[in-house]
Amino acid sequence: MTLKCEYIILELSLNDYICRKYTDCIPTANYKLNNNRKMEELVNKIKAEFEAFATNANLQIEKANKSAGTRARKSSLDLEKLLKEFRKVSVEESKK
Repeated sequence: MTLKCEYIILELSLNDYICRKYTDCIPTANYKLNNNRKMEELVNKIKAEFEAFATNANLQIEKANKSAGTRARKSSLDLEKLLKEFRKVSVEESKK
């Protein structure tokens, strides 16, 4: 959703907001729900990436498929990034 507040354009995924003249749009509801959705999306991405990693790692082990090994290593790097992001969001959520 794109909101226009005077000269400021903001992208928001929330339905409820307050627009003040000459200031940012301020979300008023569903903030916690939005963070839970973000965590849920991250968990789903982690699951999908882990499945890709496991599939490619098994192909490398069982059939000595070198390209599958390359894909598994790439997936492991992507997993690392996703897990760090999950930790960041989780710690942020626990501070509330």
